[in-house]
Amino acid sequence: MRQILTENHNGLLRYEIAPEVTAFSPLRDAVLPTRVVQAHQVHGDRVAVVTSAGTTREELEGYDALVTDVPGVAIGARTADCIPVLMYDPVHKAVAAVHSGWKGTVVKIAAKTLAVMASKYGTQPKDILAVIGPGIGPDSFQVGPEVAEAFLSAGFPETWSRPSLPIKHSTDGSEKTETVTCSHSSTTQPHTGEDAPFTQHSSGLVHNFPLVITGSTESSPIDNHTIRLITDRGPRIPGSMSGGLHIDLPQAVRLTLIRAGVHDVNVLISGIDTYSHPGFFSARREGPSCGRTVNTIMLNPSPSPEPSKKLP
Repeated sequence: MRQILTENHNGLLRYEIAPEVTAFSPLRDAVLPTRVVQAHQVHGDRVAVVTSAGTTREELEGYDALVTDVPGVAIGARTADCIPVLMYDPVHKAVAAVHSGWKGTVVKIAAKTLAVMASKYGTQPKDILAVIGPGIGPDSFQVGPEVAEAFLSAGFPETWSRPSLPIKHSTDGSEKTETVTCSHSSTTQPHTGEDAPFTQHSSGLVHNFPLVITGSTESSPIDNHTIRLITDRGPRIPGSMSGGLHIDLPQAVRLTLIRAGVHDVNVLISGIDTYSHPGFFSARREGPSCGRTVNTIMLNPSPSPEPSKKLP
């Protein structure tokens, strides 16, 4: 799976999850290419099952996650600094769009969405492919002590080590298994400009995954490192994001997915901080009345069969 931004696709940050799925996060001036079912979100943990493309926001009052297995029904999570999570079950052909702000993350809405998918469609978390889209980054998510305490009380650690994964590989025709720790999909892409934390080309490649290992793991691009979810950066400086307590919200959502059974290598983090990137809406930067990014996922409808030709 990979994430690309293409200038010739109407400002859509597209996620190439699978050929049978369309998934994207639109930039602020983009026009949605299809009707998207959206909920009236309330920072809670309720999950709605969507069966019709005509479902309205009024019908989805109080939901923060949507799931569907109906091809052609696009579902979306509305965000402006909160974390969007788009998920696909390639075995049972079902998708989910999750709005996970800090309150939703504390109550583990992503894990609860997986539970609904398991109940409704038979989804197993190990099969899930997940994208954590543009949202507020750790450098910008400065919080008060009550927010940090809420995360700690909910079982989030200050730090955590990326999980070890059994990787099968072969150098001589025989199959061997080693346990390694994967770190490739958490790294934020280097800035190509002051306001652009991703590479922008017509081809637009930003991330590639899952990681495929061939040959010896000695040369594999893997390292073992610790993720800091909650950081005390010293005295808070008024009027800036410097100092104070900071939370890495995308990584907290990733940890929620992993604890629920999703494989680490099947989780992609966009690495885009909506607070610092002007191409995306940010309630913290612009105020709560700003627009919303509609992070969208859809099972592509099956192509219509060609009409049979009558023999003369």
